This record gives sequence, C-alpha cells and structure tokens, in this order.
Amino acid sequence: MKKADFILIAVTAAVVCCLLFLLYGVNGASGAFVQIEINGMVTETLPLDTDTVYEIITDGEGENLLVIEGGTAKVTQANCPDGICKNHSKIHRNGESIICLPHRVVITIVNEADDNGIDAAA
Repeated sequence: MKKADFILIAVTAAVVCCLLFLLYGVNGASGAFVQIEINGMVTETLPLDTDTVYEIITDGEGENLLVIEGGTAKVTQANCPDGICKNHSKIHRNGESIICLPHRVVITIVNEADDNGIDAAA
C-alpha cells in the first residue's frame, strides 16, 4: 500500500467517527421518563431515575413486568407467545423503545412527561 492509501483510510475513518458521534452525541441523550402506551394510549409515565418494578396489565390476559433500575428500563417478564420484549436490551436514551406486539404495549424513553396524552401527530 502506498502513502496515499493510508491517508485515504485515515480520512475515511475520521469521517465515519464524526458521523457516529453526531448520530449518538446529539440524539443519544439519556431520557428522563419511561412512557407506557397500551393500544396507542399513554397509560403511565414513570421517572427513569427512580428504581421501581411496574406491572403492565393489558386487556385480556396480557402481562409485562417492567423494571426501572440504575437509569435504565427493561421488560423482565411477559406472558406473550414470542417473548421478544423480554429479550430486548435495556433502554435509557431518548426515543428508544421496547415493543410487545401481542399485548400492544410500547415502552418509550422520553425527555418530558406527557400529561395531556396529545402527541406531535395530533
């Protein structure tokens, strides 16, 4: 490899690092609340900085157990058939979500508590 090849690789790596920093640095801020939606309706907003265990019960027999601990949120138990929500990693950044499709539950990290239930699309 020539000297120009090394320079090209170094510049490309620097550009990729800058783009990743912008992607995660700007949008990667930790959120302040955990918002729980069932069937598209916000049912609960919990602070992310308070350790708690919250049981989510949906229409029918859907049950999910949400654990907020150390500034992160994770579903640890669910009686849905696929269990994908249990296998999702912990979330803590603004906009991250855990979704349980069988129970129609969406758990999202947000920066502000939504007291009136109206979102930007309304």
